[in-house]
Amino acid sequence: MCNKNLYSLLGLVSRARKLVTGDSLLKGIRANKVKCVIIANDASDNAKKKFSDKCKYYHVPYYIIGDVDSLSKAIGKNNRVCVGICDEGFAVKVKSMIGG
Repeated sequence: MCNKNLYSLLGLVSRARKLVTGDSLLKGIRANKVKCVIIANDASDNAKKKFSDKCKYYHVPYYIIGDVDSLSKAIGKNNRVCVGICDEGFAVKVKSMIGG
């Protein structure tokens, strides 16, 4: 399901500065700026619930895939369990790669 092409695309999104993480992600979801959210499969239950509930409430599609190490390595930052994509074109491409 998670292949090298998806992680390469996430790296491209990060370099294009269309990716947010952490508190900026929560603010972006509230402001309807985030188009798609990816949560690591091995994130804590509390983190999964927090981000998935926020996405459900604001009608933002989210996917629970991969692991923390692969996701962090793809975007070039340490210990990232959740990332948000702010560009509609990139979000559509990620959705099609995941199969959603």
